[in-house]
Amino acid sequence: MILDVSRVLVITDHFVIASGNTERQVRTLASEVERRLQPLGVRPARREGEREGRWVVLDYVDFVVHIFHHEARDYYELERLWSDADEVPFEDDYFEPDDDSAAAQAT
Repeated sequence: MILDVSRVLVITDHFVIASGNTERQVRTLASEVERRLQPLGVRPARREGEREGRWVVLDYVDFVVHIFHHEARDYYELERLWSDADEVPFEDDYFEPDDDSAAAQAT
């Protein structure tokens, strides 16, 4: 879920909220966010919560990524807390070719 919090907060424009089923999955999702943004020259200004794996926060200043363990997400209910914010439609059009498909395209 992506929330446009720019009308209600001055510190950031968007919250990206995601969840995983295990602490390991939460940490892996956080690492994947960083890995995909790194080639764009985008790095978090602050990163918190990775050790516990219950709620990882990646602060990119203009947007903040919250990755929760599903139980923590249910407990903190950020969507309800920031219900004044508008939800931003999300389309997953990211494509990262694997080695086989990249080789097939080259031939």
